[in-house]
Amino acid sequence: MGGLVYLFPGQGSQKVGMGRDLFAQSLEARAVFEQADRTLGTALSKLCFEGPADELTDTVNAQPAILVTSIAMLRMAQAAGAPQADWVAGHSLGHFSALVAAGSLELPSALHLVRERGRAMNLAGQQRPGRMAAIIKLDAGQLDAVCRRVSAETGQYVGIANDNAPDQIVIAGETDALEKACQLAKDAGAKRVVPLAVSVASHSPLLAGAAETMKEVLRDIEVRRPAVPLISNVTAQPLDDPQEIKADIIQQLTSPVKWTASIETIVRQGGATFVEVGPGSVLTGLVKRIVPSAEAWSLEDPDGLSKLLALAGSK
Repeated sequence: MGGLVYLFPGQGSQKVGMGRDLFAQSLEARAVFEQADRTLGTALSKLCFEGPADELTDTVNAQPAILVTSIAMLRMAQAAGAPQADWVAGHSLGHFSALVAAGSLELPSALHLVRERGRAMNLAGQQRPGRMAAIIKLDAGQLDAVCRRVSAETGQYVGIANDNAPDQIVIAGETDALEKACQLAKDAGAKRVVPLAVSVASHSPLLAGAAETMKEVLRDIEVRRPAVPLISNVTAQPLDDPQEIKADIIQQLTSPVKWTASIETIVRQGGATFVEVGPGSVLTGLVKRIVPSAEAWSLEDPDGLSKLLALAGSK
């Protein structure tokens, strides 16, 4: 068996009903949801299971909701006998789920961090409004050149926010600059340009205010060395030192997510089997586009858990 990697999804993977079956079928998963409700002092589990969708989609709620659903799924799988991962990584918000999975953060601390992160991002988005768009099938170098040109011409920021896969890159920036960059990307040969339904320019300098807020929030949070290799979104390299982990959490808000490079780093180190732990299967699809030879599936697949448990005897 190739090296086992647990991947944790980020914002956008939320959906009404997520975690409901976990809660009903697994005592360990139920305990996670109940702990989250107590920690946050709100019925987060009810919001996950029943919605409404617009409230669940609000950044302040979506971030802890995705975190708790991911960790509930992980605990369910572990209780069933799932093997220990050789690496963990999470996309953007999913990095906090990875931190919990690696033993660097306790779940209550992670819930507090992502709730405050969501609030800080909302506030930063009001102070410096921006938008995001996915650019399909345009070389990263070409797209970066487009963004630099637009920023120079408009005096507004636009740049790469997520390098998700070789054929899918997300840009973020101030509205006028983003619209111009999207048009130039089309002119340069992009197959599609897809505006995202967000009002915050994540992973860009427009969130500098949120980064400053998170510095203060992190002061009293205990972070431990990860028990398994944990890959940074910011550098696409392993994180080990607790102070470096805190700095990475802050920097992640204003830095691009290097997802393609992160997966490539893991593959170079021996990773070959990728299991998505959390709602949805977006990361599974991205892995298959980055490394077509890799084995990848989501625990939400009907046979996802049985495939993972089958690996236990070979580790």
